[in-house]
Amino acid sequence: MDKCSFCGRSRKDTNLLIAGVSGHICDSCVEQAKAIVEEEFNKNDSFDVKGIDLLKPKEIKKFLDQYVIGQDEAKKYLSVAVYNHYKRLMQPSSSDEVEIEKSNIVLVGETGTGKTLLARTIARMLHVPFTIVDATVLTEAGYVGEDIESILTRLLQAADYNVEAAQKGIVFIDEIDKIARKGDNPSITRDVSGEGVQQGLLKLLEGAVVNVPPQGGRKHPDQKMIPVDTKNILFICGGAFDGIQRKIGQRLNTRVVGYKASETRDAIDPDNLLQYIAPQDLKAFGLIPEIIGRLPILTYLNPLDRSTLRKILTEPKNSIVKQYVKLFEMDKIELHFQDEALDYVVDKAVEFKLGARGLRSICETIMMDYMFESPGKKTGKLEITIEFAREKIEKANIALLKAG
Repeated sequence: MDKCSFCGRSRKDTNLLIAGVSGHICDSCVEQAKAIVEEEFNKNDSFDVKGIDLLKPKEIKKFLDQYVIGQDEAKKYLSVAVYNHYKRLMQPSSSDEVEIEKSNIVLVGETGTGKTLLARTIARMLHVPFTIVDATVLTEAGYVGEDIESILTRLLQAADYNVEAAQKGIVFIDEIDKIARKGDNPSITRDVSGEGVQQGLLKLLEGAVVNVPPQGGRKHPDQKMIPVDTKNILFICGGAFDGIQRKIGQRLNTRVVGYKASETRDAIDPDNLLQYIAPQDLKAFGLIPEIIGRLPILTYLNPLDRSTLRKILTEPKNSIVKQYVKLFEMDKIELHFQDEALDYVVDKAVEFKLGARGLRSICETIMMDYMFESPGKKTGKLEITIEFAREKIEKANIALLKAG
């Protein structure tokens, strides 16, 4: 009687029994063998920085340019940081060598300017574990919410629990501004989701051996902890820091005193104060001095002007327009946007002040009826005109007014 040479099950107990020269294998054992082979290959090949062809900062920036429009300053800082991170990992460990320290980064920019997009894009080209975590869910140890160590749990998961690989990874902490303390003065009472989280992050940013719960802290209290050394983990932090322009403006105005006051005032661009950001502005906003010192590289993202928004709509590899064209192409419909319609979308995004995310929501409003009705129709072509776009937006605005 034919049976699997691995698990011993007979033909009637399997879905498929494959015959070999001197034995058989069932479909279940094939699947298990495939999983084992993939796991072994991943273990050997994944996150091996020694054998990779290291991209130069200019090449990293060129890759980012394909997906992110503008923000050259932030791209430059990010490219150099990632390049130096790889060089640090490739540095031979020797006692007489100069030890290269990591340079953690803070990206400051308004909502919708591309902070998270930059992080997601750079993750595509990396050969080290990479994870994006949200600072808003973090609380001080012992309180409801996630512990600071959950950041490293996510990194371990991205590294398939390969501790050695995770210790060379990159973590993007989004919404870092949401853990600012409530006032400029040190907190007398507990600031559970603000200053307390900042204090907890200090050891991670600086470099320390942290005991990490592999499945999250409070759900499995009896689990065995995994020690992770954060010395070689690069931290990139991003935040909107809403209202920090006022802090920058106050600081710049204090200097406008004396004979050259008017010249200094004219040299400052009031529409983009973020370009003058300095560490003391982060301190005034509510980040503690210790955490600012551990985030030595500070850069900014420019607010998106009309021309940049217009490029974002059509130029990147995964631009919004290209996504809609692809979606309709799958239903065998050729979609085309008139230039006037795209200009109208950009005008509305500028009016709503939602950055690049605003483009998406406006396009969704315009396209919703077509996306609902078109599948199944024999329509070969579809053109979006400015009249149609205006009609849909105005209809949505009227519906909102009635609801209000």
